[in-house]
Amino acid sequence: MNEYDSNRIFDIVKNIGYEKSNDQNNADCYIINTCHIRDKAKEKVFHEVGRVKKIYSNKDKPVMIIAGCVAQAENQEILKREPYIDVVIGPQSYHKINKILYNFQKNKKEDETEFDTVAKFDLLEKIKNSDNKVSSFLTIQEGCDKFCRFCVVPYTRGPECSRPFKTIINEAEELIKNGAREITLLGQNVNAYSFKENNNEYKISNLLNELENYSELKRIRYTTSHPVDMTDDLIECYASNKKLMPFIHLPIQSGSNKVLKLMNRKHKVEDYLNIYYKLIKINPLIKFSSDFIIGYPGEEQVDFDKTVELVKEIKFINSFSFIFSPRPGTQASKLKELNNSISKERLIKLQSFLFKNQIDHNKSLENKEIDVLVENKTKDQNKYFGRNEYFNSVIYSSDKNDIGKIVKVNIENSNQNTLFGKIKNKMKAA
Repeated sequence: MNEYDSNRIFDIVKNIGYEKSNDQNNADCYIINTCHIRDKAKEKVFHEVGRVKKIYSNKDKPVMIIAGCVAQAENQEILKREPYIDVVIGPQSYHKINKILYNFQKNKKEDETEFDTVAKFDLLEKIKNSDNKVSSFLTIQEGCDKFCRFCVVPYTRGPECSRPFKTIINEAEELIKNGAREITLLGQNVNAYSFKENNNEYKISNLLNELENYSELKRIRYTTSHPVDMTDDLIECYASNKKLMPFIHLPIQSGSNKVLKLMNRKHKVEDYLNIYYKLIKINPLIKFSSDFIIGYPGEEQVDFDKTVELVKEIKFINSFSFIFSPRPGTQASKLKELNNSISKERLIKLQSFLFKNQIDHNKSLENKEIDVLVENKTKDQNKYFGRNEYFNSVIYSSDKNDIGKIVKVNIENSNQNTLFGKIKNKMKAA
């Protein structure tokens, strides 16, 4: 979502004459768009600001703007700690950036961190999305009402708010015109999408099925989901929608019901498994990825063992796993943390299973021909990069320009993160 937001910030500021600079040593305005999900996010901001200060030590400083979730969470503290920063803009206020730049005065600090999601969505509707990537992001929903005790999102992105159905479709059409052949629908709780108009409720299933009708669009994805919102109408899409990829990122965080209750996740392991078995019954080709927090306050060895059991049962092909890290302002930040050495030991053990699943999945694709949507050339310009249906990275050799096309690639070898191969017979151009 930060990549999407950064692109949209540019779409806004270019309307008042700003251009992207490929030379960061020569800028009038420097924007750092931040994320608060990972550890030490605030310190990374100050480190980056320090780097900019060195670049401009002997010349006029640019307008220094900190945007995104760190700006929302830390606002006045950031401005007080680092005088070099001129403006902080929260993720629901970046539509105000042109007004801020117009009215900017040196030595006057600006703090725009109100939750104004509807006004932001209204402005985005009027400004064309200039993203021209083969695989593009499209925000449909923001915010969260779940209040998991470890998560800062409700405090940085605000309550759940869904964009109008027609607005999303209009933006999708613009992306397709720009060359998008794959669209990933985004939201903090993307499958909680709900827009009501004229006594009709539009859900994410309606969006997926509407997007399927666009012939130039070849693939559809969405992220990130919550198990509570994995409704039957969405599950049914995996049987009927031919462009919806058979890969689902569905965070569970723990395999222990006790820990899930402590986290306030609002679902049980049994609920998650019920979703899993419904989906693979509808489409046996579906694969899962997930998120895991290890060492959450109150997690005992028996709880961790249940998480390992779940990983063995589902065999996630790609997952994110971390030791619990408290976020200021969340309920979990007040809890007593587990011994770090125990948490590290558990994480290493869990990742040994997760990584084995990942490697085994990639190995299973060796000596097979798979469909790859080609996104770009590699940095050395000698090979092409794309992804298969399961979002695996694929690098292959070809003497033809395949960008924007779906091609058949024979996979020769792999590692944990990437598949390597050669092109075979090309499919019809996308």
